[in-house]
Amino acid sequence: MNRFVNRDEELSRLRGCYESDEAEMVVIFGRRRLGKTQLVQHSLSDRDDAVIYQATETTSQIQLDEFVDVASESFPGITQIKQNWEALLGYLGEQDGIVVLDEFPYLVDADDSLPSVIQRLWDQRLQNTAGTLILVGSSISMMEEATLLGNSPLYGRFTQKLDLRPLEFSATREFLPEDYTPEERIFTWGIFGGIPYYLDGIDLGQNLEKVLTDEVLSQKGYLHNEPEYVLRTELTDPNRYFAILTAIAAGKTTSNEIAQAVGIDGKQISTYTQKLERLRLIEREVPITEEKAKSRRGRYRILDPLFRFWFRFVYGKEDRYERLGEDVYEAVIKPELPDFVSPEFETLCQQMLPELYPEETFIDLGRWWYKEHEVDVVGFTADGTMTVGECKFTNSPLDYSALSTLEDHAAEIRWTPNTGDVETKYALFTRSGATRSVQEAVSERDDLRLFDLEDITQLSE
Repeated sequence: MNRFVNRDEELSRLRGCYESDEAEMVVIFGRRRLGKTQLVQHSLSDRDDAVIYQATETTSQIQLDEFVDVASESFPGITQIKQNWEALLGYLGEQDGIVVLDEFPYLVDADDSLPSVIQRLWDQRLQNTAGTLILVGSSISMMEEATLLGNSPLYGRFTQKLDLRPLEFSATREFLPEDYTPEERIFTWGIFGGIPYYLDGIDLGQNLEKVLTDEVLSQKGYLHNEPEYVLRTELTDPNRYFAILTAIAAGKTTSNEIAQAVGIDGKQISTYTQKLERLRLIEREVPITEEKAKSRRGRYRILDPLFRFWFRFVYGKEDRYERLGEDVYEAVIKPELPDFVSPEFETLCQQMLPELYPEETFIDLGRWWYKEHEVDVVGFTADGTMTVGECKFTNSPLDYSALSTLEDHAAEIRWTPNTGDVETKYALFTRSGATRSVQEAVSERDDLRLFDLEDITQLSE
């Protein structure tokens, strides 16, 4: 269906470039499936002075031929121009045209001199025009090397840099049926996240069991091979990375745990995890009170919920699922799904804290842990308020022991704000309500609030 959702800020910035009287060079990058191509196409939907060329993996000469064919539809005179990138792009720039080179890394693969050609062209000819050049790419590592790093010929020449990220929870609502319950919204978010390609390509009008069975678990499903496809596209030797992601999905989150599970020397594991971080497939999280560069208590998590689902429930399990047949979801997936979604629920509660506490100005949001102590949601404010939260995504009501545990663990957090004194507020996030004792405590205390799924999801409308 290719629905276009959100991205208002990015659209505004792009259209500002098109209306500018000066030359503009834009780089758009981000991991695959985020809708970079759709963003550009949508931004140019009402213009006839644009060339959108989507490169393929082929030779440089074929790419040039294809580019001229596409460009000639809006600029017929280009067929008379010498067929090299410098002449073609220079001509279009002098026509004040808008040129989009999508999948730019494929062009660099075929002709590694292209960034230097564009640099020379920009410095000598294009800066005196009102043309716009947009470079788009999904291979983050190649886009960095070709355009963003200090040793790139194009470093420092971009007038706009759009780093596309997954959609926020509020934006994903547009893909969901209107009659979805808060619980169904969070389950969907916890499995498919904010990736437009996933949400737009599956039939979310069906129940979750059928969606997962048909689209992910089935070998013919739309998303069955998605993580494998992305990894094999980005990595030349993906097998060890598969093993690392499988370990993280199984709950091995520290470097030592991952190294032991995979059978890699502990000193070598960072080579692989750093690559996965650059690809934005995993993230190294540290307690909110510590600096990432200095902390030794980092934990890795898979950023894309579908990747986490795939490596936990799909990868390497096809034979077992064939034996189970139609019973796979009921026997394997359904009992573990609330536990699987729980980490994404915690992250969502962190993100919602500024909306739930509009009177506060949060300077940092995250989670905290030390030894046996852990707090799911922590927010620090400029005026010395620390908001701490406990999240329960279970079928049972949240009971008083959860509040007691939160208070005990929060007391161990060492944070010294500029104001000196710390005021602590407590938040309880629950899927299945709370016991009477908790409700009574909430009614009696000014420093304690209780939020259900409707509170969290309605705020995001």
